[in-house]
Amino acid sequence: MEPVAFNRGCYSVDMRFFYRVTISAFCSSSRAMEVEGLCVFDKRVILFGGEGTAKVFSSRVRLDALDQQLIEQSNMPIAVVEAVDPIVLGAKLVDCCDCRCCDCDLCEIPTCVCQCFSCDLTPGDDYRRVFVTLGQFSIIRLERDSQLLMPVYDYCLPDKSCNCGSGCSCDDPCEMFQNISFPVDQFFPPKPPCDNPCDSGRQQCCRK
Repeated sequence: MEPVAFNRGCYSVDMRFFYRVTISAFCSSSRAMEVEGLCVFDKRVILFGGEGTAKVFSSRVRLDALDQQLIEQSNMPIAVVEAVDPIVLGAKLVDCCDCRCCDCDLCEIPTCVCQCFSCDLTPGDDYRRVFVTLGQFSIIRLERDSQLLMPVYDYCLPDKSCNCGSGCSCDDPCEMFQNISFPVDQFFPPKPPCDNPCDSGRQQCCRK
């Protein structure tokens, strides 16, 4: 993430996605063989995150050493990416002579990505190359700490007296709690009403 020149408060976010793709290859035999490959996708977005030049300090700092956790930390925004599993849209087998110059350039692959494969990655320039088209849904946002004004109330202690129903005892809180219905609608959204019931049986089903 870097600030955009001549556009204060905007930042460009450069992302690189690495995908491990498994395909079934059929050679001379009728039995399929699984082959793993690597797909790389680069994306850049420009988002507004505001300006922040305040330095951040914490009481966890040690006087005899530098606080490496908060060193050079400020209230600048932080880029966050949420991504789901990609969707395979298409795949084709292409000869190396038909590849474009921009397709044959391999980017720098981090060591942690290479360790996800059981063997070393090869560029595949000798014979053929598989091109895979993936659809990626993602949400990119900028996050930063902000001060909000929230109303604060003092502790509210209940009184000893309460208006209890006839089916429970005021002296036993467990018995009182058992008579309270479970708030299902607060945990799960309510079911939609039945608009067009055909018979009484369906009306009874809707009421349930």
